[in-house]
Amino acid sequence: MIIDLPSTTTSRINSKLVRLRDEGGAVTLGRVLTLVIVTNDGEKTEEAVEAANDASREHPCRVIVVARGARKASPRLDAQIRVGGDAGASEVIVLRLYGELADEGASCVVPLLLPDTPVVAWWPFEAPAVPAKDPIGVLAQRRITDAAAEKNPIKALEQRRSAYTPGDTDLAWTRLTLWRAMLASALDLPPFERVVDAEVSGEADSPSTELLAAWLASGLKIPVKRTKAVRGEGICLVTLDRKSGGVELSRPDGRVGTLLQPGQPERRVALQRRSIRDCLAEELRRLDPDEVYELALKSLGKVVRGRAHTAKPAAARKPAAKAAPKSDSAKADSAKADSAKAAEKVSAKGVPAKVSAAKTSGGKAVVAKSKDSKPSASKASS
Repeated sequence: MIIDLPSTTTSRINSKLVRLRDEGGAVTLGRVLTLVIVTNDGEKTEEAVEAANDASREHPCRVIVVARGARKASPRLDAQIRVGGDAGASEVIVLRLYGELADEGASCVVPLLLPDTPVVAWWPFEAPAVPAKDPIGVLAQRRITDAAAEKNPIKALEQRRSAYTPGDTDLAWTRLTLWRAMLASALDLPPFERVVDAEVSGEADSPSTELLAAWLASGLKIPVKRTKAVRGEGICLVTLDRKSGGVELSRPDGRVGTLLQPGQPERRVALQRRSIRDCLAEELRRLDPDEVYELALKSLGKVVRGRAHTAKPAAARKPAAKAAPKSDSAKADSAKADSAKAAEKVSAKGVPAKVSAAKTSGGKAVVAKSKDSKPSASKASS
């Protein structure tokens, strides 16, 4: 059910919510948090609301959408209340702010927050430079951004690094959960050797690729090379080199990954690109600061830039086995072959010689010169 409240106030919105609760039951019972979505009013607003509705089936909550409209319009607040099937397992309050009210989102949100519940702020598209200092960010225990949705994702990620405050997180980091799990499980298997070289390849403007390389650098304590993938979307390839051979995890099609390990057959693993709904639901599972994400941000400076990926497959990078020592018979045969080659070289130089294969000493051929070996005087003068 959708109820429109044009040109309204927060007091009228609260009164309408109370009436809906009395008429249809206690719709606020079981709500575990308040999710505040901050965006500009437009078509993309519905995409964020749908993702929040899907995530609310795992985390029932009150969703407040702050949709900022035209600032040149007269000050006005248009509200919309969605409950039932149009709101998933939550109740959605859409606030469209125009004119001077467009910059007063926090003042409109405070009267609608659920009492005694945590507040999570989410900027699905463009986020403030310092989310923790934003008026709505100050109200929240957790602040979710998405560097991949920015105009310049890599620059946005660097901004997240410089402005990090405990409680911040980014969906570019959440998209790495499957990759981190697969790589960690691969390194947990024998042989337990130190990784000496690592490389991560992906799209040039993929912030998740940057964070994965930084995460490996912080955990492995080595510089990690970050290269641009020739083809594919997002993260395409990760290679970890060890003495016994390399570990390679690739995903060229964005859906299915391939894991190569020394001494094991090739394995296909599920590495599909995660949806916004899945990433948002995962972030809503925890409300404490993410220390691992913080370490990854701080390790961005350890990532080494490289050219397009040219690494060999893991099987090709495995060190070659040492040659087995030769037996005594093989050594003798080799010595005879060397003697024959030496005799041929001597004969080829024009020095007449009679080589006796039977006259050997210590594996070396003995070359005997005949009495006729001295050249004549006529030949010498010519």
